[in-house]
Amino acid sequence: MPLLVKDYTWTQTPSLLYITVPLKGVGPGKVDILCSENYLKVNFPPFLFEVFLCAPIDDTKSSAKVGNGVVVFTLYKKELELWKSLSLTDADKEKMQRIREQAVIKAQEKAKAEKEAKAVQKRDNEKYALQKTMKIEEEERKRIEDLKEQERKRATEELEQWKKVQSQAAEMQMARKEQQLQKEMQNKENKTTNEERQANLSKSLPGSLQQSATGHRGNKIQEKLKEKTLPAPRSSKCLQIQFTPRVFPTALRESRVAEEEEWLQKQADARRAMNADIPELKDLKEGERNPEWLKEKGNKLFATGNYLAAINAYNLAIRLNNKIPALYLNRCACHLKLRNLHKTIEDSSKALELLVPPVPDNAKARLKAHVRRGTAFCELELYVEGLQDYEAALKIDPYNLDVKADAEKIRQRIQGSEP
Repeated sequence: MPLLVKDYTWTQTPSLLYITVPLKGVGPGKVDILCSENYLKVNFPPFLFEVFLCAPIDDTKSSAKVGNGVVVFTLYKKELELWKSLSLTDADKEKMQRIREQAVIKAQEKAKAEKEAKAVQKRDNEKYALQKTMKIEEEERKRIEDLKEQERKRATEELEQWKKVQSQAAEMQMARKEQQLQKEMQNKENKTTNEERQANLSKSLPGSLQQSATGHRGNKIQEKLKEKTLPAPRSSKCLQIQFTPRVFPTALRESRVAEEEEWLQKQADARRAMNADIPELKDLKEGERNPEWLKEKGNKLFATGNYLAAINAYNLAIRLNNKIPALYLNRCACHLKLRNLHKTIEDSSKALELLVPPVPDNAKARLKAHVRRGTAFCELELYVEGLQDYEAALKIDPYNLDVKADAEKIRQRIQGSEP
């Protein structure tokens, strides 16, 4: 049998009513309180306090504070007046039972409405978190596409500049050749003119002078033959020197070529043996057995919405090389899209383990990993763990307004003061 509490006290004003109920050992979370317009009940085993109010109150504004062995009620009256008594004096058992049942039904309807409102709020939060995640990923994809476009334009400009330089060099070389040919033709014409002059001069001279002229002409012919036997001067050209890239950073004079070649051969054999153990790689070409190629393939599949195929591509890339953080980070994004929340947490945690030490170059990757893991925790209603990840993301980028707003909403959800 419960012990009825009768040593309560109450005071009033025209608009408010204060009731103090002493309960030994009572504390927050241990007491069951039911309040309606005409009925007030406090159940703290083995104590029971129940009162049928003589006038209606506003139960939506009224409140109760529990602590230090007492429960203090602050009740708002619907009509501004002073009550002559706290409870009904002429109520029979049937009327009290009816009031009690109506209070219970109203409390159940209120609890049901609050539950539905929380469910709607939860769905809205899930939709909002998903939209934010998709927005972040879309911005990141757009940034990568912009970088690729810039790199393509830069490479095109460099190629055009190189072609222009080569064209100018070819034009200069052709001009030099034409100039050289013109000089040779002019020299030939000059020589022919001189020979003709000497021949005419020798005809007009006496016999002895003709012989000397003939001898002199023979010497000229011999010198000309000697000049013809000499090779022509070489034309100037530009030599392009290319150095063969070396796998090892040491200089060739300081390295041991035989040991290096043996080590490279062993590495190639090990890769072939590892690829042979993976049946899925047998159907791939040699160039496709590359983690970077598989990662790009997974990114394209993710962009088209084929998340399962993207996960398969990332799985093969991880089996080839399990030390690339981007593979785990991209795969956790696919799992988050498919609502595989535990796998999302595992992949993002693995990516954070590989993203060490924390440097500015991997700051964006660490930010994504914390946001995605925090989103997965919140989807599992583990809001404290999710808030920790969002706070870690804010330490990386304190000026990210989206992450800051999400963290504030999670904090309000934990405190129970969300709008």
